[in-house]
Amino acid sequence: MNLVRELEKDLKIANVICKNGRRNLTSSMNEASRDLIVHTHSKKKQALLDMLPILTDLRHARVMQSSLEDLVEEGNYCKAFQVLSEYLQLLDSLSEFSAIQEMTRGVEVWLGRTLHKLDSLLMGVCQEFKEDSYIMVLDAYALIGDVSGLAEKIQSFFMQEVISETHSVLKTVVGEDNSAATQFSRLTYSDLCIQTPESKFRQCLLRTLAVLFQLIYSYHQIMSFTPEKKVEDLISTSSATTQKIDSVTDTSCDPQGGGLSSTISSASIPSSTISAEVSVGSETSSPVQHASNSAIDESRDSGDTVSNGESPWYYLRKESAGFVSGTLQRGRRNLWQLTTSRVSVLLSSPAASSTSIHQFLKNYEDLSVFILAGEAFCGFEVVDFREKLKAVCENYFTAFHRQSMHALKMVLEKETWTRLPPDTVQAINFAGLVGDGAPLIISSRSASGSSRFPLSTDPSGNRSGGFSYWLKSGNPFSAKLTYYREDQDYSSDSGAASEDQDYSSDVVNSKVRDRKGINGGSPVSGDENEDLHADYIDEDSQLPRRSFTRSISRSSSSHLSINDDLKAQTGSSLCLLRSMDKYARLMQKLELVNVEFFKGICQLFGVFFYFVYHVFGQENTNSGGKGVSSHRLKSCLSRISQECEQWIKPQFSSSSPSSSLAFPNTVHSLADVTPSSPLNTTSGHVSGISFSLKERCAAVDTVSLVARILHKSKAHLQSMLMSRNGSLVEDFFGQLVGSVPDLTEHLHRTTARILLHVNGYVDRIANSKWEVKELGVEHNGYVDLMLGEFKHYKTRLAHGGIPQEVQNLLLEYGVEIFAETLVEGLSRIKRCTDEGRALMSLDIQVLINGLQHFVPTNVKPKLQIVDTFIKAYYLPETEYVHWARAHPEYTKGQVVGLVTLVATMKGWKRKTRLEVVEKIESAAA
Repeated sequence: MNLVRELEKDLKIANVICKNGRRNLTSSMNEASRDLIVHTHSKKKQALLDMLPILTDLRHARVMQSSLEDLVEEGNYCKAFQVLSEYLQLLDSLSEFSAIQEMTRGVEVWLGRTLHKLDSLLMGVCQEFKEDSYIMVLDAYALIGDVSGLAEKIQSFFMQEVISETHSVLKTVVGEDNSAATQFSRLTYSDLCIQTPESKFRQCLLRTLAVLFQLIYSYHQIMSFTPEKKVEDLISTSSATTQKIDSVTDTSCDPQGGGLSSTISSASIPSSTISAEVSVGSETSSPVQHASNSAIDESRDSGDTVSNGESPWYYLRKESAGFVSGTLQRGRRNLWQLTTSRVSVLLSSPAASSTSIHQFLKNYEDLSVFILAGEAFCGFEVVDFREKLKAVCENYFTAFHRQSMHALKMVLEKETWTRLPPDTVQAINFAGLVGDGAPLIISSRSASGSSRFPLSTDPSGNRSGGFSYWLKSGNPFSAKLTYYREDQDYSSDSGAASEDQDYSSDVVNSKVRDRKGINGGSPVSGDENEDLHADYIDEDSQLPRRSFTRSISRSSSSHLSINDDLKAQTGSSLCLLRSMDKYARLMQKLELVNVEFFKGICQLFGVFFYFVYHVFGQENTNSGGKGVSSHRLKSCLSRISQECEQWIKPQFSSSSPSSSLAFPNTVHSLADVTPSSPLNTTSGHVSGISFSLKERCAAVDTVSLVARILHKSKAHLQSMLMSRNGSLVEDFFGQLVGSVPDLTEHLHRTTARILLHVNGYVDRIANSKWEVKELGVEHNGYVDLMLGEFKHYKTRLAHGGIPQEVQNLLLEYGVEIFAETLVEGLSRIKRCTDEGRALMSLDIQVLINGLQHFVPTNVKPKLQIVDTFIKAYYLPETEYVHWARAHPEYTKGQVVGLVTLVATMKGWKRKTRLEVVEKIESAAA
């Protein structure tokens, strides 16, 4: 039992022990469970704590991503690229996450879109310079570190704008009001230039010059841009977006190591994408790159504070602007060459040479302004474009000269050689020709001040140089384009009559002309230029016609003298002088081709000179005249026939081809001009015989009038031509104008020979009885006949309606013709005795006494040539050769006839006679 009780007791104790153990196990288990839970929570907390910085960076990246979009929309590119720098560094630190890779690809898209907007903004700056926009672009590219790329892009954009804008102008102007506008839109620029109508050419030119000037104006503004010393902080802090970025930046990790270009290059953006959008910092000069890095570092360290010294932002902007300016200065020649090439293509249009004088001179003035602006812009003389403009002027001169020649020929062919009434021509002046007139066009509408242009340029391209004038005055073509449109609208409302009114208001500004004398002369009214546009001649009166009346101008040296010049004007001389006056005015305006216009004046006067000679200077074959006796006149006529062959060939020139000889410095550009109609002298007039004495004298006077006016114009013409062309002027006045006195003398002699009927007197004198043995007191019968003929001759002159001084001159020429007739008749005598020679002297004395009653001057000196010929009968045989050389006024036939007669009557040996004749003929040759 004891054992059982002990066992029971032990079991109870064991039970208690087991319960306690179970309780302890349960407690331990619960405690272990609690420890496990705490441990698990601790690991989770640590993991979450480790994720917090990454999540913070991701949140910062998302805020930056949205901020980049907002900043670009606001146009704050500088702030956007600064944020981009930090954004790319942040993405680079989180590159192992897949979400970051997607955000990196988003940066590529954003960068491409942003640079495209920057390019659009830059294109606007190129089209019209705006300082704020340019600074925005400049700062953005400076922060990118691609200033060299910006400079290259600016040049490329300007090149593109020159091509696109000029093409757009032509498509707009040529295609407007045209059903085939779609067809024109597909044409190339050169094709559009060819198809430009004359009515729209000036509008095309003005618009083209206006857009091109605006482009070079903007180019120069960019090239000469210098940032101000005081620079505002590049980062604006006023917007809510920027405040949000700044609040996030305070807790962000501080990026290390420099500017945006290094950040872009170190980030995970593919290099191909970046290189396609922007050139990474290796292309940028080290000062600009260093400025970019230091500026961004400074912004992080000091926020909006600008240091007491030179601000890093100012240094960055200054270095960037200087780099761009240097690049543009080196490339401005290329831009100007492209600009002039586009204008040259436009000037190749046929419409450029077929417009009116007024429009062409306006175009020339605009092109001259454009050249001056271009030379001031690029800093060198634009020789090639000046040559192109000269070629255009030469083409226009060729067409203009053809029209002028045709007009002169029509007037000459219908000329009646009737003097114009003084009242008709008293208001006409030739101010442009004699030198106290004005250029053809003086614009009264120069709103942009383009009437005076600075001639000096700045070869070094200094920013304060020659182009500063154009910066102040603005675009000279925009204002003209505005006035052109107003004129077009006005003309469409007013009709054709408004053209003359517009011309009279446009050509001459009378108020300015009254205040200032031009070319050192007196004030000139608009009438001078008015004459230049009277381009047609009334066929009945042969007067220039215009569509408006003209008031009588003030007296001037250019006006015609009432007592002299007014009485000598004919329709052809007036036409000729007005054409030459127009040419002289064009010489003043078109300085590039003033030599060609002077040569045109030479040709106009040459044709007039040649026509007058062939109408009035040729005699009948039976008249017995010697032809042209003046060597200078012969030479002049020969050279005119060669120089002006194309104008006189059908009637005046020989059938043989023209010689290559011509006047020195002939007008080479006229070789391709074909006269529209040949010059005709036979319509109604055969060698001028059908004209009356009054008309013949009028022709002589009008040639002398033109020569006098030309002599007045010599100094003025020389002043307009360069010194190297002085020989051309001297040749013209020395040869052609200088031979006018010879021509007038020849014409008067021809008139006298036609009116004085001396045909048959040579034979009558030669056949008279000279072989007499005794000298009587009676003279030969031909003397009475000649005196009777001279009396009738004087009567014809008295009733011819010509001035008394001309009558006296023709009487003197009549006496000289009698002397020539007597010498010719005496040289044909076959046999004569000494008494016969004495009879000759008697006849001459009787003739002198008789002629003295008809001629107011002493006639004996005029007949001295006959007396000298008679006295040569008594010379010894050894003196005839010397006598012939000493008296060149006798022809070779007359001297040979005299020697033959003396040898026959004095019994010379045949050998002696032949030797003397041979010596005389060789000396004459």
